[in-house]
Amino acid sequence: MKPTVFARNLREHLALFETLESLTEPIEQAGALIASALGAGHKLMLCGNGGSAADSQHIAAELTGRFIQDRRPLAALALTTDTSALTCIANDYSFEDVFARQVAGLGAAGDCLIGISTSGNSRNVIKAVEAARAIGMPVIGLLGRDGGALRALCDVSIIVPSATTARIQEAHILIGHTLCGMVETALGLA
Repeated sequence: MKPTVFARNLREHLALFETLESLTEPIEQAGALIASALGAGHKLMLCGNGGSAADSQHIAAELTGRFIQDRRPLAALALTTDTSALTCIANDYSFEDVFARQVAGLGAAGDCLIGISTSGNSRNVIKAVEAARAIGMPVIGLLGRDGGALRALCDVSIIVPSATTARIQEAHILIGHTLCGMVETALGLA
């Protein structure tokens, strides 16, 4: 009998998640960067497209809301949520600039950026990373496949070793939740 879609997806998911322990070092580095920025009164900015936009919003909400337990809100912002800014910038400049202009306008040295891209080659995320680096923001790449162009542009690159977008996104949200927990723990909030 042919395996169901769910059975096939579950097998792929489990096989990938068995390999994720190899990402411990960059995940630890990323958690420390975020905790350092937030602990010093700076903010975390996140960006990505499609499902990665949703992941940006999800992670930001866990930090501004709560994750493990009730605690003070942490300064996190998804650059994917302001439709007026997104449409203005895309219309007046280009879609490639929708995140970079927000980083340049809202970011400051000491803030931190997470760029999420399953391919590592999303042009608007690349430009956001370049803008962040230009103003002294540490940058974390939450990536997939081989890391693409973003791999070399980020201070810390967390590369999920898969070519399947859905599996990469499933791993990204586990990593995002892990980073939230690490930050709360490092800041004595959990």
